[in-house]
Amino acid sequence: MTTAAERLAKTAGAGVLWASPGRVNLIGEHTDYNDGFVLPFALPQATAVSGGRLAERRWVVSSEQTGETVTFDLDGGGKVGGWASYVAAVVWVLREAGVDVPGASLTIASDVPFGAGLSSSAALECAVMAVLVDLAGADVPMRDRPRLAQRAENEYVGAPTGIMDQAASTLCHEGNALFLDCRSLATEQVPFDLAGAGLKILVVDSKAPHAHVDGEYAARRRACEEAAGILGVGALRDVDVDALPDALAKLDDETMRRRVRHVVTENQRVLDTVEVLRAGDLRAAGPLMTASHESMRDDYEITVPQVDTAVRVALEHGAHGARMTGGGFGGCVLALVDEEHCDTVEVAVREAFAANGFTPPDTFVVTPGQGTYRISG
Repeated sequence: MTTAAERLAKTAGAGVLWASPGRVNLIGEHTDYNDGFVLPFALPQATAVSGGRLAERRWVVSSEQTGETVTFDLDGGGKVGGWASYVAAVVWVLREAGVDVPGASLTIASDVPFGAGLSSSAALECAVMAVLVDLAGADVPMRDRPRLAQRAENEYVGAPTGIMDQAASTLCHEGNALFLDCRSLATEQVPFDLAGAGLKILVVDSKAPHAHVDGEYAARRRACEEAAGILGVGALRDVDVDALPDALAKLDDETMRRRVRHVVTENQRVLDTVEVLRAGDLRAAGPLMTASHESMRDDYEITVPQVDTAVRVALEHGAHGARMTGGGFGGCVLALVDEEHCDTVEVAVREAFAANGFTPPDTFVVTPGQGTYRISG
């Protein structure tokens, strides 16, 4: 089966061709907008974008997935809608940053599942940015691009995302997880050699329909910001896990206490996971993953029966740990399993979904991939 990049490489012609991957987050959920810590890694699956310059200042964008072609300029007022808004957002933010973005014809192909919580939107933004920066001949360092892509999504598209998705899609290195401090944007490539440890990461796309995701996300972000204000800190990242009992005692609202407990303990779980990976003890990450899921389920209340079932069944059939990854209310589960148990876990999850009347899940194994990379041009 050919990849998106391979398909576009056949038709890119004299243009340039870049790709940016989707991501899964090994641990550290809903910590990014609290200035905390995350530990994602890039997927082998990526979004590829080919592009060539146009003489006029307009952008013609074709999507392999939708079969649509959208043409826009940004000088006549109004905003671009739909999937093309992510492309227009990148044009807009680069121009805001002083880049003389040339008109371009762009073609998009993707292997990143849409709507599965694997950050297909960030992959699109980062690949488009790479192509447009290349065509412009501009100097926009990779380390600066996640913040630009985040601003594009926040201010143009209107999605209140944190910095993790764009950072992972841009900055990850193959064979490593990316330890990211979402306040300073300091990064560390943490070795994550699954094969060397005899392990696999099995991804279960629950296919659960996302309902009320934007409103629920915004509500949790608002609760965290309000709690930080009450506690007198810049962000919940500033609450140390040892100081958590005192912090919770200052909050009158039980729901707010649960939200804070998740964020503070999740930050600590990221730090603990980084330590065990640095030590080469990958299996020790499993219980931390499971604790993360339990916290998302009980304190942050963002899981659904499909993902809870996948986690429970994976653990019952030998997984070292399992957790939902992504913003919640659907999406994917990661299970850390021994190579010899991977098929057993996969079959058991499928059978459990069938027994519960759930939509059959998609399952696949992932390895840590490479962030934004140039293919040709």
